[in-house]
Amino acid sequence: MLRKLVRAIFTVAGAILGYGIFTVAKFIIIRSGHEAWVDFFSEMQLACIAALFVIIFGLIFFRLTPTLHRQSNAVAKGIELDLQKIPTNDLLMGTAGLIAGLIIASLISQIYVGIKVPYLDVILNIFTYILLGYLGIIIATRKSVDIKGLLGARKQAGAGRGAKKAELTPKILDTSVIIDGRILDILHTGFIEGSVVIPEFVIIELQHIADSSDGLKRQRGRRGLDIVNKIQAEFGLDIYTTEDDKSLDDIPDVDIKLLKLAQNIGGKVVTNDYNLNKVAMIKGVEVLNINELANTLKPVVLPGEHMIVSLVKEGKDRNQAVAYLDDGTMIVVEDGRKFIGNSIKVTVTSVLQTSAGRMIFAKPSGAGHK
Repeated sequence: MLRKLVRAIFTVAGAILGYGIFTVAKFIIIRSGHEAWVDFFSEMQLACIAALFVIIFGLIFFRLTPTLHRQSNAVAKGIELDLQKIPTNDLLMGTAGLIAGLIIASLISQIYVGIKVPYLDVILNIFTYILLGYLGIIIATRKSVDIKGLLGARKQAGAGRGAKKAELTPKILDTSVIIDGRILDILHTGFIEGSVVIPEFVIIELQHIADSSDGLKRQRGRRGLDIVNKIQAEFGLDIYTTEDDKSLDDIPDVDIKLLKLAQNIGGKVVTNDYNLNKVAMIKGVEVLNINELANTLKPVVLPGEHMIVSLVKEGKDRNQAVAYLDDGTMIVVEDGRKFIGNSIKVTVTSVLQTSAGRMIFAKPSGAGHK
């Protein structure tokens, strides 16, 4: 029923268009000084010609309705898919930029009121509106992170009397820190300020990992995508599309592309990748390393302190045994092999701090010997 109604509407629209074309053609003939051509026909003949135009264009639209319907559906689906790919933040910022551009164009168009050249003011108005509307969209979408940071800084300056301006540098998450998942807990604490940015190519990499034939990789990729969804739902984030950033096109490696993006937008990379951390230092890019943060927050142990540990396995060197604290810190106990499987009292002799973690060296206390 709906298809028949749509077809009827298109047919009527075609008939109206046919009559409009007849009327315009008649007007052009008269204005061009060929009234004799019109006077050659009687009123009845002109009415028949008009009816012929109506019937012809009505039939054309009647026949084209299925094709137009399919094409319109294809166009609508294409627009829908394109809109789904556009982040909500870019959509909102683009709309705001368009409105701002049109308002500025309206103010500028007042300058053209005094122009006496026919149609020049109309042409200038059209050009101004199109240009400023386009610039408004482009500037708002490309600089969305900076604009949000500026607005956030202004709000904070107004709310905090005499308080220092908070750090609003964009925090760019890499693949490893998303899969790790601890970033979600850190965001809950409120220690990370500023906008959270996930580049589009990082999401693509997560999708490839989630589609892997390897079961472990597939599980890690799906976990990463779940973390992205949770961050977006609870905190909001910017999905940075790189289509307009030509400097990233020729960089195949995801890590190098991530560092280049951080340089372009003045952001910091959040990661727990040791190698990425080293490359970032060479590139001069600031990094927030989750593993370093976790190691820093571990309780401080000083040489000479005593603790009770459970020895679980042999160490690398002779007579060594290994124990672990609740936070995963490894304790290497000298001369502890004979106590494996028991809990003993040990004395800390030294602490070794590395970028990969912390190791504690100890020896059995006198009271702990059996």
